[in-house]
Amino acid sequence: MSPFELVFAVYGLLLGLAIAEVLGGFSRALKLKRGTRPIQIGWLTPLLGVLVMLDLTSFWLIAWEAREQISANYLTLVMVLTIVGIYYLAATLIFPDEPEEWPNFDDWYDKQNRMVIGGLLAANVGSWIGGIALEIAAPTPDAELGMTNAELLLVGGGGLAVLALLIALLKVKSRRWNVALLVTVIALLLGVGIAEEFVGS
Repeated sequence: MSPFELVFAVYGLLLGLAIAEVLGGFSRALKLKRGTRPIQIGWLTPLLGVLVMLDLTSFWLIAWEAREQISANYLTLVMVLTIVGIYYLAATLIFPDEPEEWPNFDDWYDKQNRMVIGGLLAANVGSWIGGIALEIAAPTPDAELGMTNAELLLVGGGGLAVLALLIALLKVKSRRWNVALLVTVIALLLGVGIAEEFVGS
């Protein structure tokens, strides 16, 4: 077993649980929506769920791209546990545990969104710091970088834009602005991910 496989076993398990938590929330909400006491799901909570799943997916890809640099030691496992643990905790807060007690999910969003967005912000900053630490500890040879200047600009600029939008989501109170910002950051994550494939090929 390679060092990356050992670390990725922990990583993959926790990321999988976080994604399962979000999908389980969607499932419970849909069941109640069609039940005897229908609830109003709205746009905010589902958009937040989609955002978390897309961010988790990009984080998974970041780990794969850093596989040659990741070593299996206690510090690495603690860092992975911290970042992925934050993602998992954020994922558990997106949907209420007892959705039937929240007839309007927008009210739940108003109570929890800053914890979830703050968690995403902390996890993203942590992954950036981890990436920098990996590059210092085990630099990637220039021949293996494989990233053009356009790719670096796309990924770096996209990452900074995502961080800026997450900070804006922490500040904005209007539900309409929250919807607009959530849609924008989701579109940005999808756009950067897709554009990276074309720029890299």
